[in-house]
Amino acid sequence: MKLWVVLGMALLWVELQNGSCQQIKRRKDVGENRIRPGGKRVKVRNPKLKEVAGKGQTLLTQVLDKGRFLRLGQSTSLTPGRNMELRCKGNSIGWSYPPYLDTFNDSRLSIMQSDKYSQLILTTPSAADTGAYSCWVIICDGTECEMDHDRSYVSYIYFTDKDNLFVPSAFHFEIVYLHPDRPAVVPCRVTDPQAKVSLHREVPPEQITANGTQMTYDPSKGFVLQNPSPEQQGVFYCKAVTKGTPQISTKYQLLYVEVPSGAPLVSLEVSPESVTGGDNVNVTCTMLGEPEGDVSFTWSYPGQDHRPVHIHTSWRLVHRGMSHTTRVSQSVLTVEDLETIDFGNYICKAKNQHGETSVMTNILSK
Repeated sequence: MKLWVVLGMALLWVELQNGSCQQIKRRKDVGENRIRPGGKRVKVRNPKLKEVAGKGQTLLTQVLDKGRFLRLGQSTSLTPGRNMELRCKGNSIGWSYPPYLDTFNDSRLSIMQSDKYSQLILTTPSAADTGAYSCWVIICDGTECEMDHDRSYVSYIYFTDKDNLFVPSAFHFEIVYLHPDRPAVVPCRVTDPQAKVSLHREVPPEQITANGTQMTYDPSKGFVLQNPSPEQQGVFYCKAVTKGTPQISTKYQLLYVEVPSGAPLVSLEVSPESVTGGDNVNVTCTMLGEPEGDVSFTWSYPGQDHRPVHIHTSWRLVHRGMSHTTRVSQSVLTVEDLETIDFGNYICKAKNQHGETSVMTNILSK
């Protein structure tokens, strides 16, 4: 009888061991492999965060310490003095950054392209580096390349500096033109988006209140005047304050402009009016236009490529009735010691952003 009891207990112990081993084996199988309909086994792994990022998220990131990355939003505040490294995913990337970094050929800025991303590095950034930084994917078809607007990303980066609440300017005095048909901006940008900023007229001294409609303030742009008028002319400055002493910006001269947009208005004048061989002559091409518009002059004349001439170009601002400001641009072509080859048609072509105008005069020997 005792023998049967011992044998029964032994069999029970063996069954329990087999069952637990099978259970352990089944647990090991769960989650490690799954069967596809084709019968192949594949590894099942948890998706990484970057693989489940939703569409529409920016590909513009900031590289932090220890290999960490931060996706940049519409605006970002960083500490000046610490090197900034930005990355944008793609094997062909274009960049945009504050233009003065190009103007002064700043060696602190470098851009490198790898197979998977492009890298922008700015060493020892300062308050002056505050501005918009953007990247975009470049699409090429043969030799023709263009920006992919659906894959462009921008972040306005503030390098907050308590000693420089305003973004430093290369000028101590700036001109802002007021056009009746478009908004004007008084560009007193700040390095701290939390700063409280106000606009002040110098003479007579008064504070101009931003009402949210006719005048608004954007820390990345400045004060925006929606419908400029002649009454808003004068010298202005901005005042900013956070926790310390208020700071004053560059001064701004606001000038009202009313010049029709379009191809340039050009005139041509010869001095002296009557010339002969051996005389000197000046041909002056004058154009009226918008004060801030870029203007270029091109000349055609009889002795071109054969006779030496002097060409001097200049411009100035003039007030024309009701304090309207107009830009007068001039190009003066001088021919000395006239010869037979110098007589004939002189053509001046003036060009601005709206078009071009050509005028001609004929110089004859008396």
